[in-house]
Amino acid sequence: MDWFATVDGYCERLGTAYWAEPVNAVTNLAFVLAAAVMWRRTAGLGRALCGVLAVIGLGSFLFHTHANRLTGVLDVAPILGFILLYVFAASRDMLGLPGWQAGLCLLAFLPYAAATVPLWGMVPGLGSSAGYAPVPVLILFYAWLMRRQPATAAGLAIGAAILIVSLVFRTLDAPLCSAWPRGTHFLWHLLNAAMLGWMIEVYRRHRLAASRAGG
Repeated sequence: MDWFATVDGYCERLGTAYWAEPVNAVTNLAFVLAAAVMWRRTAGLGRALCGVLAVIGLGSFLFHTHANRLTGVLDVAPILGFILLYVFAASRDMLGLPGWQAGLCLLAFLPYAAATVPLWGMVPGLGSSAGYAPVPVLILFYAWLMRRQPATAAGLAIGAAILIVSLVFRTLDAPLCSAWPRGTHFLWHLLNAAMLGWMIEVYRRHRLAASRAGG
């Protein structure tokens, strides 16, 4: 496999130049800004999530400037890292599971995604967005598990809703390309950055409420 083979997967890209996707590239600043804002509001695992969020922005920037298979991995890997870390944090600190059980929940995400992504891939028009489709479903499942704590459950549901909207824009990038040459992928960046920052805020608020209740 040629790891440096050029990848042309988005409407905005019309060539191989560094700034062939200027809007897609620059909007990755939203991830870094969201991480910086939340860094000041969090501690512990919350800050670890902020660190991964900033890396998501860096990886995506590299992919939309150096568009090849290697940077494609650098784009996707931090997103997976954020998901796994959040599953652990939510399982341990929201559901109250012991650390080892939270770790099992983390590991369970991998077979869950492997089993469901092909099913989502059968949905007409969903395309590569099928790889992300299991995530809002999982968030809504955690919201249901947290239904006895309405504030946290509602926060998780809002996060899932934002992610669904952002996935719509990610999916529409190619179909709307002829009508909107700039594409819609940049909206995926902006909404996804807001959503991930919000998910960290939901985690922060839950921990704060739990500490107050315990105190």
